[in-house]
Amino acid sequence: MDANVLDLFARDEIERAHRYHRPLYLTLGLDVALQLGVLAAIAFGPPGDWLWDATGGPWWARVFELSALVLGVSALVRLPLSCWRGWVHERRWELSTQSLAAWLADALKGLLVGVALTGLGMVALVGSARAWPGWWPAVAAPGAALLALVLGLIAPIVFERLFNRFRPLPDEELAGELRELSVQAGVPVRTMLVSDASRRTRKHNAYVSGLGPTRRLVVFDTLLADVPRDELRVVVAHELGHRRFRHVAAGTALAMAGAAAAVLILWALLSWPGLVSAAGASGAGDPQVVPLVLLVLFVLGVLALPFETWVSRRWERTADRFALKLTGDGAAFERVFRRLARANLSDLDPPRLLYLLLFTHPTPPERIAAARMAS
Repeated sequence: MDANVLDLFARDEIERAHRYHRPLYLTLGLDVALQLGVLAAIAFGPPGDWLWDATGGPWWARVFELSALVLGVSALVRLPLSCWRGWVHERRWELSTQSLAAWLADALKGLLVGVALTGLGMVALVGSARAWPGWWPAVAAPGAALLALVLGLIAPIVFERLFNRFRPLPDEELAGELRELSVQAGVPVRTMLVSDASRRTRKHNAYVSGLGPTRRLVVFDTLLADVPRDELRVVVAHELGHRRFRHVAAGTALAMAGAAAAVLILWALLSWPGLVSAAGASGAGDPQVVPLVLLVLFVLGVLALPFETWVSRRWERTADRFALKLTGDGAAFERVFRRLARANLSDLDPPRLLYLLLFTHPTPPERIAAARMAS
């Protein structure tokens, strides 16, 4: 990165962020490798036979049970690493406000949600292959796309509420000012909520989620408590930019297309007898194919990361430009992104490869430099 851009932050801020992120990058790589190894061992090795023998009942029950066992074993094997990343390291840097018990409860809730969604998805996939052996992708691909759409609709009112409590903005004057800002942005927002993020973290954030009747703008209570009003307007204007340019809807459309494409890739791979046989299954309609399907979906998710993060960074830059235009306050924009970088210990100068693979947002120096050029 250009040294002039990095001059926007002090050298000790850059180094502190590096010290925080370096072990996270390393352990993330280890976590991905570990999950890949566990899934491969279950799909192609004796552990898969052991898990299959632990299931019973009709085919659909065995599909669901096997999905749950695969996810449960993977989570259990990776638990020490996940705990270090998500709790120990965060506590060491005084970013986490959770107890270990609370962190484990969240991890369990996340696992149960994953088991429910994955299990039902696997039942639908295997069931379609059993019902329509010759043309099951014609049913499963649209079904996967529809599931992605439904999840986009219900996530704010179902899944988000499993992990956080939400309340209206307590300051009526501020709420009115932000609603007026949304009117000026051309995307009136009826639902503006505050999340009790401080129960878990000291980090700051805001986001938009939902589609149609479930659309909402959410601000972390940590952000609300720390950020002056002019800076908060910039953050909200940025989120309104995502609404204005329909990024949530576009992201849902991409997820739908990706889900359908994943089914077609699965169809191609499951048409390869040698691969299916190596996984101990007889075809897409055999419940024993579940570990192989989960392995393929995991690999596809990793391979899709560079594209997903590239799209996200483009959208973030668009929302930044919109926030600058809407507020006309470049100074507040710069102050708030400096504040967010410090509060969240953002990596200010990440390795280029990791930036391309993992970063869904431009770095704070990039965003501030772009704002200065636009002013």
